[in-house]
Formats: sequence, structure tokens, C-alpha cells
Amino acid sequence: MRNPTVPAQWHDALSRTGQRFRSWRDTRPFWAGLSTLSAGLPIMYFPYAHLTWGSVTLALSTTAGAASLVIGILLGVLGLLLWFQPNARIFAGIAAILLSLIALPLANFGGLFLGTLPGLIGGSLACAWTADGSNSSHGNPVAASQEAATAGHDGHGPTLFPAAPGDGGQHAR
Repeated sequence: MRNPTVPAQWHDALSRTGQRFRSWRDTRPFWAGLSTLSAGLPIMYFPYAHLTWGSVTLALSTTAGAASLVIGILLGVLGLLLWFQPNARIFAGIAAILLSLIALPLANFGGLFLGTLPGLIGGSLACAWTADGSNSSHGNPVAASQEAATAGHDGHGPTLFPAAPGDGGQHAR
């Protein structure tokens, strides 16, 4: 009888592959791309599907079929763009939000809201995503704004945040 465990070489190869995937995933808006990509599927599916519940058949095939197909394909392309071109995240995020909103009236309520909601979430995540090494204050927006305000200040000229009156600012008398 063979041992059902995974051989050591396979375990090492799977471990290395998983680590490479995690490092690839962490350098781009992965979840935004996945949500945007998955938003296109129900938008494309419902205009061409015939849903059957018991003896009742529901067909949503209308003139919205062409618009649904175009919107669904564009959302899929934007999801892939987020994965493979993370620098275009703002464009792709805003385009995904707009296409998801346009899908409401044009594509059977955005794929019965099953396409609109992930598209809005994915577009929002794409616009909010930042690379890990891009901020020196490690995610603290207050510290980042203070660093930006005091960067390059030599004591002469205007400042973004003048001193408070109690600190000898311009309104202290």
C-alpha cells in the first residue's frame, strides 16, 4: 500500500509556488482585479440564459444583450489590467465603477445586481490600493501628511501648518 502523503519534492515545489504567488499578489491590487473580473460574468450571463424554476422559464434576453456583452468583456479586461498593469489602477478603478453603474439600466439591472456590486467594490478597491513600499509612515495618514508638510522646510517662507498661538505662532500676543 502506498503512502497517501505528498512526496517531499512536491511539497517543496508547492511551497515555493505558493510563496511566489503570494509575493506576486502583494505587489498589485489582486482583490480589486478579482472582484472586477468576477463582476463581468453575471452581466454577460443573464441576457443569454434561460433560468428555470419548476415549470416556469425566465428568459431575460432583451435588446440589452449587446450592451451586456460589451460591458462584461470590458470589466473582465479591466480586472486583468489591474493584475498585470498595477500602475493603471486609478484609470481601471474609475472605469470599472462607471461601467458597473452603466450596467444598471443597460444590462438587466447590472446582472441582477450580481455584477454591479462586485464591480463597484473592485473599482473602489483599485482606487484605494497603494503599494507597500510607497509610504514611509507605514499606513498612518496623519504621519504621512505631517511628513509631507515639513519636508524641505528650512525655517524660512510660508508653511502649510503654522504654529499654534501657544507655540509662538503669528497670532500670539
